[in-house]
Amino acid sequence: MNSASPSNPAETATETPLATPQAQPSYVKLAMRNMVRKRGVSLKHFALTTIGLLAVLIGLSYLTR
Repeated sequence: MNSASPSNPAETATETPLATPQAQPSYVKLAMRNMVRKRGVSLKHFALTTIGLLAVLIGLSYLTR
């Protein structure tokens, strides 16, 4: 066996960590943390979006009857 080529392919990788301990949190995780922190604002935006969507759908159904 040749001593220049290692038998384990993992030995050829030099200092390439698969997961760093200080990895950046994902966008979804940050968004959810922000929503929990600002609960009142998120609920108000959700309510306004729901009311707006219902108004659009009811308006379209009224116009197309």
